[in-house]
Amino acid sequence: MRAEIGAKGRKWIAWCVGGVGGVGLMIGMTMHHPDDVVIGERPAVERHLSQREIDRGRVRMKDLVEHGAAVFSARFNALDGQGRPASTGTGAPRVPDEPHMIRTSAPDSTSCAGCHAQPRAGGAGDFVANVFVLAQALDPVTESVSGNFSNERNTLGMMGAGPIEMLAREMTEELHAIRDECREEAARLNVPVTLALVAKGVEFGRVTAMPNGKIDPSEIEGVDWDLIVKPFHQKGAVVSLREFTNNAMNHHHGIQTVERFGEDVDADLDGVVNELSVGDITAATIFQAALDVPVEVRPKERERREAAERGSMLFDAVGCNECHVREFTLRSRDFSEPNPYNPAGNLRLLDVPHPFTFDMTKDGAKPNLERGPHGTAIIRPFTDLKRHNLNDADFGHFDNEILAQGTLNGFADPSEFTIPAEPRPTGEFLSRKLWDVGNSDPYGHRGDLSTMTEAIYFHGGDARESRDMFFELSSEERASIIEFLKTLRVEEHTKHGKPEF
Repeated sequence: MRAEIGAKGRKWIAWCVGGVGGVGLMIGMTMHHPDDVVIGERPAVERHLSQREIDRGRVRMKDLVEHGAAVFSARFNALDGQGRPASTGTGAPRVPDEPHMIRTSAPDSTSCAGCHAQPRAGGAGDFVANVFVLAQALDPVTESVSGNFSNERNTLGMMGAGPIEMLAREMTEELHAIRDECREEAARLNVPVTLALVAKGVEFGRVTAMPNGKIDPSEIEGVDWDLIVKPFHQKGAVVSLREFTNNAMNHHHGIQTVERFGEDVDADLDGVVNELSVGDITAATIFQAALDVPVEVRPKERERREAAERGSMLFDAVGCNECHVREFTLRSRDFSEPNPYNPAGNLRLLDVPHPFTFDMTKDGAKPNLERGPHGTAIIRPFTDLKRHNLNDADFGHFDNEILAQGTLNGFADPSEFTIPAEPRPTGEFLSRKLWDVGNSDPYGHRGDLSTMTEAIYFHGGDARESRDMFFELSSEERASIIEFLKTLRVEEHTKHGKPEF
């Protein structure tokens, strides 16, 4: 029945076919004929966007964001191709099974906005919206939430995600420049050369290059050995909003995108092909990239406002800002799509005549990034985009995961390194972006902590010194820091439930 409905429910007009990562790329417009109005059941996304039209500059930023918002908030159904009975969440084939929806291995949601909902579409999720990372790869499907089968994690907010991606790109550029210099010097001198890895003032250990060009990664800290800063997923495993979106569409909704699975390919045997076009994913990516930036909202009450001001100074005094870095300067104000570091299966720079760009300091939802001098922009994310271990002999709350999410070689060929690939450490996580901490509770990577003070209490390991200094403060001083953190939030003023552009 699903195959019959899926085949009859859609009409496709393909103008051109190209290639992305070795798979077919449909960049035509998908639409219903004006006279072919569907009555009754119909897909949630009836109109699909042409990447060719985007590349030709025929799609306005406003229209792109609106289409992306529609895709992000769409409640997919069987006519869209929702569900993946013959495919795992990683895209691997499997024997078709039931049910089509399950909380563990997924699909577990009909809409992106179903989990990213606080305080509105694009935001964070409550504990009930937790995802079971790595369960999606299992065949057969597991019904267990045991840590032996998956890593349970809370849904993070996407506000400010465009600037975060651009910060990661610029940090990556700096790290790659250091690595390349290291390789050049090792080849010139014919001896191993070691250099410190520092990007935007954040220290990522040291890199050693051999005369033969291989890299000794043993002293690299807090980032994958490919030195690509991956700001998405709490483990620092996903490089771009686009990769995040392509992954999530298949994992959580059972929607196979054309750029990931190919044109006219029914990879999951649900009877529907070309479920989301390349242009649809570009629109969903730009919608997320253009979401408003969290800001510091001063309390109305004088007592709380004064406490927050004291707390801001104390936050730095106890060393919280060493990992939760307040501010960076971006060399460029522009967000550009696609990301030059995208892995195969995602739109790449070579697939488009030119990137789609917009100014993060004036375009998109308000408030925007602050402008800096000479074409720069100021971002205040309260993170260093580095993985840290917050566990020690006294505090191990953040060391509850068993399964490693990928390996430290990242996207690089393991043969580039002097030692074998190692799994990403289960006890390390990216420093949480605190710029929305005031209204993105609950806390902790699992979302199992209800107050900020609880979350700080369990900071051991790399953060132990700052944690101890916090609890050596008076109760009034600790409360002032919490009051300051509560000012860091996503603004909740909206127009008809939508961010104001």
